[in-house]
Amino acid sequence: MKILLTGGAGFIASHICDRLISEGHEVAVIDNLSTGRLEFLNPRAYFYQLDLCDPAIALVFQIEKPELVIHHAAQVSVNNSWENPVLDAAVNVVGSLNLYENCRQYKVKKIIYASSAAIYGEPLYLGIDEEHPVKPLSFYGLSKYLAEIYLKYYAGLFGLKFTILRYANVYGPRQRSDGEGGVIAIFLSSLLKGEAPVIFGQGEQSRDFIYVADIVEANIQALTRAENEVLNLGTGIELNINQLYAGIEALLCSQLQPVYVPERPGDIMHSYFDQRKAAKLLDWEASYPLQDGLRKTIEYMS
Repeated sequence: MKILLTGGAGFIASHICDRLISEGHEVAVIDNLSTGRLEFLNPRAYFYQLDLCDPAIALVFQIEKPELVIHHAAQVSVNNSWENPVLDAAVNVVGSLNLYENCRQYKVKKIIYASSAAIYGEPLYLGIDEEHPVKPLSFYGLSKYLAEIYLKYYAGLFGLKFTILRYANVYGPRQRSDGEGGVIAIFLSSLLKGEAPVIFGQGEQSRDFIYVADIVEANIQALTRAENEVLNLGTGIELNINQLYAGIEALLCSQLQPVYVPERPGDIMHSYFDQRKAAKLLDWEASYPLQDGLRKTIEYMS
């Protein structure tokens, strides 16, 4: 299959790219390299260094003629969304809309959109299922949800098929440890350098941590399944930040104590998914225990 992958030099999408190519798909990648890295890009992928809002994206569709699009390119920083909501919306909403319009014009059969647990805001109940009310606490969560709404409109008006995958907290090799990198990568980076990691708030906030290979597998299954569905991808296991830190500390045999600082605006206190719908429709489940995923990530970062 001919597949266009946005954000394909980034953390999650580069792993998806590797898997697609290993299975014989022809992959073209769009990435502006604002956060992605060329060294993550599979050398067998056709690469276009473009911004999502660039009209030249139409040329990529003309040249590559993709049958399916997997959309990961995004502004992913909650902090940056507070500081510059216009940029956040330009990338996550207008950029996505530009992509959808090209999908419509060039008759793409389906788009798989990578969304986020951030759309739900502070949950009314745990685990969060797909029917949970949407009330994002940040501009980032809002922009990701607006991109979902536009995609559903394109499906209803123009017949563009979709699968929306809402990710829990993804971790693993190639994740950034700077800026808005995942908490696991940030903790590991600090501890491996002999520095005390920073924990925002009291460390009692909880998350659902899922290894990147499980996210890749879900995307592969979604190529041919779950048409016009919205699915939560997580483990269904709640873990607070203090527990996570203790587990990492034990694996590294470290005795460094974390530094606690005030919590950040827009941070959700508790979040973990009910992933049963994804398990049923994708014939999928998260198969990597946290300890195994942490060991693989430590091995990569060491």
